[in-house]
Amino acid sequence: MTKTALITGASRGLGAALAEALAGTHHIIAVAKTTGALEDLDDRIQAKGGSATLAPMDITNADAMATLCRGIFDRWGSLDLWLHTAVHAAPLAPADHVDSKDLAKSVNSNITATATLITCVAPLLGQAGTAVFFDDPRGGEKFFGSYGASKAAQIALARSWQAETARIGPHVHILTPAPMPTATRARFYPGEDRSALSDPKTEATRLLALLGEAGG
Repeated sequence: MTKTALITGASRGLGAALAEALAGTHHIIAVAKTTGALEDLDDRIQAKGGSATLAPMDITNADAMATLCRGIFDRWGSLDLWLHTAVHAAPLAPADHVDSKDLAKSVNSNITATATLITCVAPLLGQAGTAVFFDDPRGGEKFFGSYGASKAAQIALARSWQAETARIGPHVHILTPAPMPTATRARFYPGEDRSALSDPKTEATRLLALLGEAGG
């Protein structure tokens, strides 16, 4: 029976690279807001002989996430793997100039949505499934107030879940990707020489190897 992998934030960057790397061994359930990018991903997955279910949804919509998880249960009954790569990258700003709307969006996307997803995905993973979060430690760095604080809080939430499930499952992993030439990084470092950064496909293969998952 084909394994299932839910990837939140699958339309581009690391999420898309992970989806392609897993397509040979998993049916990919790809979640992102951008329908066109998901369709492009589906084309690449099909070209590799894999299959995907596209879910053009906003992870901050709790009702949509509940519908998604119910749909996964109705169709497959369970989930083998969840990779959470979705993140909101707020514009850089001094701490005393943080925009309240940017901060609220960061909290909603990076913390509240993550908590909602954990609640509805956990029963699908059961004891044997695996959840993976991706750290980007920017907390305390200059100008990273909204992003750094909300991302640190997201990982703190994941670490609590990891500690709580260490003996009973599901397996919760927190990995730190190498710097990659993603759209998120481009917002933080415009004009950066991207030649020295890791290719997302190479990084996806490396990270999946750490998990013991097939990639390529």
